[in-house]
Amino acid sequence: MTAPRRPDAPPPGIRVPKRRGVELSLLIGAVLISVLGYAEVGLARSGAVPPDAARYGAGLGLLALVAHLAVRFRAPYADPLLLPIAVLLNGLGLVLIYRLDLETPKDQAAATQLVWSTLGVALFILVVLLLRDHRTLQGYAYVSVAAALALMILPIFFPAVNGAKIWIRLGGLSFQPGEFAKILLAVFFAAYLAANRNALAYTGRRIWKFQFPTGRVLGPIVAIWLLSVGVLVLERDLGTSLLFFGLFVIMLYVATGRTGWIAVGLVLASAGAFLVGSLEPHVHSRVQDWLDPFASIHAGDGPGQLAQSLFAFAAGGMLGTGLGLGRSVLIGFATKSDFILATAGEELGLVGLTALFLLYALLVARGYRAGLSLRDPFGRLLAIGLASIVALQVFVIAGGVMGLIPLTGMAMPFLAQGGSSVVTNWVIVALLIRVSDSARAPQPDASDTGELARIGEGAR
Repeated sequence: MTAPRRPDAPPPGIRVPKRRGVELSLLIGAVLISVLGYAEVGLARSGAVPPDAARYGAGLGLLALVAHLAVRFRAPYADPLLLPIAVLLNGLGLVLIYRLDLETPKDQAAATQLVWSTLGVALFILVVLLLRDHRTLQGYAYVSVAAALALMILPIFFPAVNGAKIWIRLGGLSFQPGEFAKILLAVFFAAYLAANRNALAYTGRRIWKFQFPTGRVLGPIVAIWLLSVGVLVLERDLGTSLLFFGLFVIMLYVATGRTGWIAVGLVLASAGAFLVGSLEPHVHSRVQDWLDPFASIHAGDGPGQLAQSLFAFAAGGMLGTGLGLGRSVLIGFATKSDFILATAGEELGLVGLTALFLLYALLVARGYRAGLSLRDPFGRLLAIGLASIVALQVFVIAGGVMGLIPLTGMAMPFLAQGGSSVVTNWVIVALLIRVSDSARAPQPDASDTGELARIGEGAR
């Protein structure tokens, strides 16, 4: 009896193209686009190419090359699009932050962001080199959830920043532990749901058209989710709590295949958002800004951040004002973080903004494809969970700065200022690289499989 193949795995004996040359070509294009954007900012602001443009291009190119070599030798069958998309988004983020630094000479962030990006690529390389099989993480499910809860609790003991206790500041260094916790929770959710997916899907009590699993099976994961969301609510980090809730519902739906969980999730999310928005002053003020972003103008106090963001998108039109020629800096202190998408919308226009969204969509789609190509339940859930983290972040942030939903404080993946965010997203891409390599790698011949089994039996 031969071993079963994965749904999209190639037949035994068929040579699978590794496509590392495609990846290298796309990386060259990603670096060139970033360098041209950097040069365009200098030309628009001062009429000359920035003197360090070559150094910026060489640094970004070196990081991309080292990451590519790590993938080439340790994950040769990985998806060739994941790494180039990450490099391009990270490079464009550095360009936008540098452009905004020119407007705020006393608040320079591009150099620091480059350091964090280098650290992120270094961690990407370590994950690709050291993690030979994604299934190894399944054995660390409870260690992951314990570490995630500890990371989320730590900021409670530090002062609030902009109304939220999500930062840890030690001297001149600051980071958000919740950014790292989301990966650890995704590992735990994937491991627990993979181990209990049959009990979750086929046992329990049926109420009307919905079948609910027993408390013994569903209880532990719901308790972990409630505890994590409760901590985030205490810290006023509603953006991350919304992300964790969405991640929980998506992975539960994928594990069980029951669409009822989506309906239950939407009802609970709506009820929770209404209660928190009504009772928590910090969140209530953001809801009021969302309902009437021009209220401060009508009151004679000038436009607020959301109104300035909407003005920036409107000024960009179809093709944008051009890199370096916008006025999104009027948004204020969060221009480089929460509202950096407004700068992209104003200076790149609807065309450029659509291109950015398509890059994110392609990154998420390739993550989903890698997960669905695996017969391994843990790997499938892990890949879909990690890709969903990126998708949920983009939806929450883009919806907030465009006035579609109330604004929550989160960082646009790879694009916005934030060391913790860029490092975490590089780790997510590394894990997706590892999963996609397992999904695309060729399977051994049936004869090889039988021979290996006989050898194993002889050893026993």
